[in-house]
Amino acid sequence: MRILAITNMYPSAVWPTSGVFVRQQIEGLTAIGLKVRVVFVDRLQKGPWVYYRLGQAVRRAMEEFAPGVVHVMYGGVMAAQVMREPGLPPVVLTFHGSDLLGENFSGLFRKVVSHYGVLCSRRAARRAQGVVVVARHLIRALGNAISPERIQVIPNGVNLDHFKPLDHGVCQGRLGWEPGRFQVLFADNNGNPAKRPGLARAAVESLEANGTPARLHFLSGVPYAEVPVWMGASDALLLTSSQEGSPTVVKEALACGVPVVSVDVGDVAGQLAAAQGCYLAKAEPGDLALKLERVFEHRQRVDCRARLKEVCHIAVAHRLEDFYREVLSAHQTSPLALPPSLDQRQDLPKLAGACLPEPFEERHFRRHHDCPGLAHPLQPQAVVFRRPR
Repeated sequence: MRILAITNMYPSAVWPTSGVFVRQQIEGLTAIGLKVRVVFVDRLQKGPWVYYRLGQAVRRAMEEFAPGVVHVMYGGVMAAQVMREPGLPPVVLTFHGSDLLGENFSGLFRKVVSHYGVLCSRRAARRAQGVVVVARHLIRALGNAISPERIQVIPNGVNLDHFKPLDHGVCQGRLGWEPGRFQVLFADNNGNPAKRPGLARAAVESLEANGTPARLHFLSGVPYAEVPVWMGASDALLLTSSQEGSPTVVKEALACGVPVVSVDVGDVAGQLAAAQGCYLAKAEPGDLALKLERVFEHRQRVDCRARLKEVCHIAVAHRLEDFYREVLSAHQTSPLALPPSLDQRQDLPKLAGACLPEPFEERHFRRHHDCPGLAHPLQPQAVVFRRPR
């Protein structure tokens, strides 16, 4: 089966930590034998107007690769732009959280842009043949216009070969952390206010005021290869987000044996349900500090890797493959819908050619022939589209 994956999040030389979970999902799909071609829309580097030249890259990939399914791996304007293209095979959309919930902690301009992105997500979802949400609570944000049989809840997977328990003392020594302190790790997403780093700082300050020698570390800009070391050196992971889908960092911490203290957000309550030594807390510094203190008193790693096998990236890849086949089967047995005409597609603004950015980068992934896909990284073949001169 050939899958055309379209994403606006993917590790690059400039942003090596962006969209690591997307690359991990691609690796899982190729490891089980699917052929995947990735169209990377580099919004961080090129700016938001890059979305309005997406059609060119999609059409070229369709012609060269002939996919059976198109998988758009994030919502918003990107998803809406893809759905405007006529003649596509069945399309599966994945929504992660902010693309359906919006961003309520940003400034006015960002809120307006975010609201428009949510409208685009819902519009695209109504036209897609299949919809994936990473957590069940996101189904409500889709509204009532989508039939339940078109929706699957499939969280992002975690590579259990990469994220595993490491020697605590060795990891602390490697990072130069003081062994006597209670080391708290906070996953900061480039200063995203929805992560509420101020609340995390206040919680650790409250913990120190109660007599616990603690230190807060921000997991920001850390290379993917080094993240397990940071996990191994930490005594607890702290999550204080105002909204989430299915935070991958929680699964990664549990896979490394790190206790988690979190507010009740996204699907975290379900992730921690059977994890002894992990705690849900109110979004208050005092209660977060109290739960962190409990972790400090016990000083034990968690052991729930057996339960995490169901969300390892290979298991998630198999679930996605099953959904692809289900969507394909439903598409083949239903009447073909006519593509929308040009004059019907007035829902998104058009951009003057002079303002268009340079095109995107496209990578074609093939399965590594020397391994089953777990032990070795996939080698991308990069093709860069340039503006005709």
